[in-house]
Amino acid sequence: MIRNKKILITGGAGFIGSNLCGYFLNKDNTVICLDNFATGHKHNIEPFLSNPNFTLIEGDIRNLEDCKKVTTGVDYVLHQAALGSVPRSIADPITSNDVNVTGFLNMLLASKEAKVKRFIYSASSSTYGDSESLPKVEEVIGRPLSPYAITKYVNELYADVFSKTYGIETIGLRYFNVFGRNQDPNGAYAAVIPKFVKQLINLESPVINGDGNYSRDFTYIDNVIQMNELAMLVEDKTAVNTVYNTACGDRTTLNELVYYLKEYLSEYNQEIKNVSVLHGANRVGDIPHSLASIEKAKRLLGYQPKYQLKEGLRESVNWYWENLK
Repeated sequence: MIRNKKILITGGAGFIGSNLCGYFLNKDNTVICLDNFATGHKHNIEPFLSNPNFTLIEGDIRNLEDCKKVTTGVDYVLHQAALGSVPRSIADPITSNDVNVTGFLNMLLASKEAKVKRFIYSASSSTYGDSESLPKVEEVIGRPLSPYAITKYVNELYADVFSKTYGIETIGLRYFNVFGRNQDPNGAYAAVIPKFVKQLINLESPVINGDGNYSRDFTYIDNVIQMNELAMLVEDKTAVNTVYNTACGDRTTLNELVYYLKEYLSEYNQEIKNVSVLHGANRVGDIPHSLASIEKAKRLLGYQPKYQLKEGLRESVNWYWENLK
């Protein structure tokens, strides 16, 4: 386990970032959270504000001076700050590029100058683009299908160049459809699981894009925390300066997903079983099927996912029922 280290978590008030903050604080680390609250929420980090080992710094990764300020004396950087969502990037590619590319470069440069031990960053399964091969293997990608996908691929290219040119250790984690506690169900760009859960709790019909046969490798948040820690711990130099799929290695259709959600939520309210499901048009930029090979992470990091989909969904449903009622 990582203990007694100074860890910077960018986007620390967001969904994944706040979960990382809580986990590493509980392991006796000093945690610095950098967030501009564009998509993060203060209530996600409220429990940590009284912890003497936690520091919140409001700042923006698009400002290089903010990045330099927060990386001073840091052992590890867990870079989670980004503007997610394929539709958001299609609606506003300029801002997505500013945050995800310029902001990423600022953080990478600041981390290099601060001589951090390792820079671990959130990459994305969207990098696989139009590649039709399944499962997705890290070394085989296609052409990007959205501005968001371009920005996340550029992150990988910058990380690779910086590791080769400046010697900074980097590891990219290609997240596959992460879900779990603290994930925001509100807004136009809400992820599918919290959005559907909220609608079902309110006895509203969820709308599936397309016929519901698109499939995803849905990944519970605790698996993502596990991968971040393994990326920090690994000492084998052949395992760094590369990217890893962060997933379960299994895929579920959207139709199956809604079935499971209705099943688990109906334990709280039987009426949820009778909520109808609607279907809309396929979404521009969506990949039809996503399934990760996790063999590389197993081999080089010792990764074994702690949670499969159904276990993670049940945990998430319980959390949302307590927090959304």
